[in-house]
Amino acid sequence: MYIIIVGAGKVGYFLAKRLCAGKNTVVVVERDKVLCEEIAKGLEALVINGDGCDPKTLEDAGISRANVVTAVTGDDEDNLIICQLAKERFNIERTVGRVNNPDNERAFSELGIDVPIDSTKIIAKIIEEEVSLSDLVNLMSFKRGKLAIVRVDLPESSPVINKTVHDILFPENSALVSILRGEEVIIPKGNTVLKPGDDIIALTLVGNEPQLLNLLVGKLD
Repeated sequence: MYIIIVGAGKVGYFLAKRLCAGKNTVVVVERDKVLCEEIAKGLEALVINGDGCDPKTLEDAGISRANVVTAVTGDDEDNLIICQLAKERFNIERTVGRVNNPDNERAFSELGIDVPIDSTKIIAKIIEEEVSLSDLVNLMSFKRGKLAIVRVDLPESSPVINKTVHDILFPENSALVSILRGEEVIIPKGNTVLKPGDDIIALTLVGNEPQLLNLLVGKLD
């Protein structure tokens, strides 16, 4: 994939480094010239010194070829403008925007950002899960709040234990994304068998979480 990352702070740098390792073509845009020079030494990626809110800079970054534009600066307004430019002016199919202030997540969704990433919310949800032992944790919502990625821990009493994915009837518009089993990450197939203690990552419509929880945990009437 051809990926443009705007913002070369720690998040942008390590994101670019990981995506480069995945054999993607990555371009990093950063307005701080000194930072550009520093990160260019450690990245196998094109680094452009410029303002990501400027359409000309995005054109220099090759946005006409881009599959994904990601804005991860420390300024929510900039991230929103960058993603909207990519979406509305350059017709980029997928935009990902970092949300620094959790109060702005709804605005990102309503204004068409495909995947608003609120790291504060995700971390808080994981902490709440560990503290409260909640069965279902909503990790992220996107597509203007219509879809959610959720995590469910399977107890020994789960009705789907020892069943194959093929034999499980998931709620409409829901899908199993991955299984975390100890240190192993499993991409589920039809013959994958669910085991006690599996951490299930699933995609579902917002509002379908109770049905999904009932299916996987069996605690709801």
